[in-house]
Amino acid sequence: MEIDWAALRAAAIEVMRRAYVPASDFPVGVAALVDDGRVVVGCNVENASLGMTLCAECGMVSSLHATGGGKLVAMSCVDATGAPLMPCGRCRQILWEHGGPDMLVEALPRPLRMDELLPQAFGWVDMEKVTGPAGGPEVPAELAKWRGRGTVFVHPDLSGGATIWTGYWERSSGAPGTGEDKGILEEGPNFPTASAAVAWGLVRTPRIVVVDAEGGLSWAGEGELPEGIPQRWKEDPA
Repeated sequence: MEIDWAALRAAAIEVMRRAYVPASDFPVGVAALVDDGRVVVGCNVENASLGMTLCAECGMVSSLHATGGGKLVAMSCVDATGAPLMPCGRCRQILWEHGGPDMLVEALPRPLRMDELLPQAFGWVDMEKVTGPAGGPEVPAELAKWRGRGTVFVHPDLSGGATIWTGYWERSSGAPGTGEDKGILEEGPNFPTASAAVAWGLVRTPRIVVVDAEGGLSWAGEGELPEGIPQRWKEDPA
């Protein structure tokens, strides 16, 4: 899509002049091209409770959805002189959400991509690493509030004369003196290896204890060994 930067900047300058800035005297205007060709604009709006001030980009994103939604392709943000202005940190996150890594922001000497303005950005992909499969079965919705808590115990069993592995997710972290409720949240299916059972557990909590056939304990979780667990678990040999 061809981007008319001069037109975007002109639209940003026009809306900048409508900004409400009694506290700062620092008007900001933005204009952005949407993937369907329309242009949406916004200006900053201050408030006597300064923490409630709305950045221009916030108003522009609200206008984006109020007028039909879509994805932001390019944006010009200007100050009182009409010069290009960089979005603040919060607004970079907002723009990432509605424009993604390829969105362009006017800058000198050249427009910048959002992944340059917000490297290693946080987004829904990061959420899905926790709330989605992320290397193992998805946590049942009714147990989502327990994600990251409790302990998974992985242990061997026998099925048809062959060793299999399974696990159960326990409410308690096992830490002494915490008074935590005990009780099994979820029992795992059968796995062919301990590694597969550990992977199931790590989707649920960073605390994983592997119990061997003799009852010995190994730590397969994150961080240092907890008290009472003498060794770190070694993955199944390849």
